[in-house]
Amino acid sequence: MQYKNVWIYTENFRFEKGCFSVENGVFCNVMGEEQPGAVDLQGAYVIPGVVDIHSHGNSGSDFSDGDYEGLEKMARYYAANGVTSFAATSLTLPYDVLEKAFSNARRLADHRPKEAARVMAVHMEGPFFCEARKGAQNAEYLRLPDYSAFQKLNESCGGLIHLVDIAPELPGSVEFIREASKTVTVSIAHTDTDYDHAAAGIQAGATQLTHLFNAMNGIHHRKPGPIVAAAEDERVSAEIIGDGLHVHPASVRFAFRVFGAERMVIISDSLRCCGMPDGEYEIGGQMAYLKDGVARLGDGTIAGSATNNFQCLQRVISFGISKEDAIRAATYNPARQIGCLDQVGSIANGKFADFIVCDENLNRKAVYIAGEEIA
Repeated sequence: MQYKNVWIYTENFRFEKGCFSVENGVFCNVMGEEQPGAVDLQGAYVIPGVVDIHSHGNSGSDFSDGDYEGLEKMARYYAANGVTSFAATSLTLPYDVLEKAFSNARRLADHRPKEAARVMAVHMEGPFFCEARKGAQNAEYLRLPDYSAFQKLNESCGGLIHLVDIAPELPGSVEFIREASKTVTVSIAHTDTDYDHAAAGIQAGATQLTHLFNAMNGIHHRKPGPIVAAAEDERVSAEIIGDGLHVHPASVRFAFRVFGAERMVIISDSLRCCGMPDGEYEIGGQMAYLKDGVARLGDGTIAGSATNNFQCLQRVISFGISKEDAIRAATYNPARQIGCLDQVGSIANGKFADFIVCDENLNRKAVYIAGEEIA
């Protein structure tokens, strides 16, 4: 099947007028020659399917529940909303609970149901965090860095962990980062670290900040902290929650200016309350209360979001980030960070034909996974 008369968001990170084809579920003939019988998309805009590398749940379900049917429901919600690939993201919980959840991710990754998003990775958020910056993570289950435990968990899901978080000031963190970064992306998160410990973690192999500005020290001219350490090292990318509630729009613009579009990753950090009405929702053994789009713990601590990542993409654009830069940060960059850029994240020959048909303002008109439209 070929599609013509379309503005394609290409790997040049801009829209180019042309055509593309889909054969056996993958892209081919991208920006190639037009063929007879091509479907005319009448000047529509086509972008890669959004990739969310930090999402815990939606539709009343959470990945960490360890419920396979719930994970399936989550994957269908993602797909229907333009998020065609995701990293199933855990919470700080006991290792046996995580192992069960991770095995479900492996199962869904191996046998993706029809009209469901792809599980491309597991994002292990916790338990190697600092209690002072635990945020909405459950302090009861925090642990010191343990590479052996991490290795066992990764082996139990067939190497599906592609992203693991850590507070670099904890004892043993540098050694953990040095080993883990040989096979996965290591991200600095839920940390009270100063500049020196953050820089040491980066030198050991950490190449990402988890939800920039949230659950970490801010920027101070005499105590620069982890944000400055990351910003000055071009190897490091930064996630940012794009709902406009966790991070002020001005700070989103600041982040894109400092890190550059090539190092920014838009995430949702969505919880089970995403796509649900106001009410009470469990998160890692704690209760969160969703009201007016914001989820908080009982003590007022802001938790994850109630927003899917396609909505986050749209909101980041509304904050003043160009469409081209925001799309890159929601597709290409996150796929790169979890080591899946050879399969998803852009419209290129040989990659899965996961794409979204939009109007000029990126209002979603249709979603395709493996070249098949989501009903």
